[in-house]
Amino acid sequence: MKVKRIVANIETQDTSKAKHFYGKILGLEQLMDLGFIATYGCNEKMTTQISFLSEGGSGTPVPDLSIEVDNLDEVLTRIKDAGVPIVYGPTTEPWGVRRFYVKDPFGKLVNILTHL
Repeated sequence: MKVKRIVANIETQDTSKAKHFYGKILGLEQLMDLGFIATYGCNEKMTTQISFLSEGGSGTPVPDLSIEVDNLDEVLTRIKDAGVPIVYGPTTEPWGVRRFYVKDPFGKLVNILTHL
C-alpha cells in the first residue's frame, strides 16, 4: 500500500473565499468545484508530506498550512498588494528557509516559504 496524496481540508460555509487568496494571490489552479467543495492545487508532481509540530520554529505558533513557493518575493508582493496582513516575517530561518506567516480568509495561519 502506498499513500498517494494528503489533502488539507478547511471547513467553511463559503468556498468562494478561497478563490482570491489561494487562486489569485498564490496562483493555484481550481481543480474541482462541486459547490460544497472547491479544491485548489497544481498539476506538477507534489511530494506527500505531513508534519507534526510542538511549535512553528523560532518561537512562532504552529501554522495550519505550510506552502512552499518558488519565488517568495513575488508572493510577498502579491500578499502586500492584496492588503493581507503579515503576521510574522519575512525572515531567513537558521534551518535554511526564508518565510513569512499570514492568515487566510478562513483565519488559518499559513506559513509561506522557500528553501534557500
